[in-house]
Amino acid sequence: MANIFKFKPLLKQTIWGGERIAPFKRLECNMGQVGESWEISGVKGQETVVDGGPYDGLTTNELVATLRDRLLGRDNYLRYGDEFPLLIKFIDAAGDLSVQVHPDDATAMRHGRKRGKTEMWYVMDSEPSATLMVGLKRSITPDEYKALVANGTICDAISRYNVKEGDCFYIPSGRIHSIGAGCFLTEIQQTSDVTYRIYDFKRKDKDGNFRELHTAEAADAIDYQVQESYRTEYDRVKNEPAELVDCPYFRTALYDLDEPMTLDYSELDSFVILIGVCGEGTLTCDDGTSATLSAGHTLLLPATTGIVGVSGKVKFLETYIA
Repeated sequence: MANIFKFKPLLKQTIWGGERIAPFKRLECNMGQVGESWEISGVKGQETVVDGGPYDGLTTNELVATLRDRLLGRDNYLRYGDEFPLLIKFIDAAGDLSVQVHPDDATAMRHGRKRGKTEMWYVMDSEPSATLMVGLKRSITPDEYKALVANGTICDAISRYNVKEGDCFYIPSGRIHSIGAGCFLTEIQQTSDVTYRIYDFKRKDKDGNFRELHTAEAADAIDYQVQESYRTEYDRVKNEPAELVDCPYFRTALYDLDEPMTLDYSELDSFVILIGVCGEGTLTCDDGTSATLSAGHTLLLPATTGIVGVSGKVKFLETYIA
């Protein structure tokens, strides 16, 4: 089985969303303020749908239930069952996202959720003024945190970064964060939609209401340790993988190709997701199956995939569960 799966994206309108996602994906779209494109999702009630091929019309989790370990890999299927374990997004922030934190699995389950959320960001072609907030820059206690939220100065305790294309940030559960205005990025995360909103800049929604905050839940979820830097450092190399993140929930590398390359997944025993961030290339599997991988396109390769050839000038993210 060497199917290369494509999915119909779920476009999400948000109060902070911009206008970059549809042209990036070359979509005809009349929606404004599209903040997110969910590229591959197994979140219950918000699943993406296979676009084309023999499994056309199946939801992501129906595809998993049909192909089981042939899609996910043996260990992944034993671990996750009929739920696809990763959620892939493009995010376009014309305004600041709320300051937030995600719980770890244990904390989420204590609050009645199935799992927590660990994620990563890869910054694409963003505005020159784009910034992100990631991690505490000074030590605070839970009581100090609550006081900072109450008086609207919590942002003063969070590290802020000017960002540009190619920057990467790992956001493990517990790490306080916010995507700033002007950012355009790819997000890879656990299949979870649990977010504790800490501060929302006193904004009101379309109905004139303040959005709900989760101050107490967040206090229980935050990792209060302080690090010198939260930016992921890596070597930016041509025509070989640059490892970005290796964590229990996913492993991600960046490829920046201008010459043909062969990818060997025959011993991996995991699905592989390829996310186009720039340029265009062609994938050819060892059975002759082929597909285009270009900026704005996301492809899913099943665990049965063997050798894949990539040609063209293309930059893409590769992610899987080791």
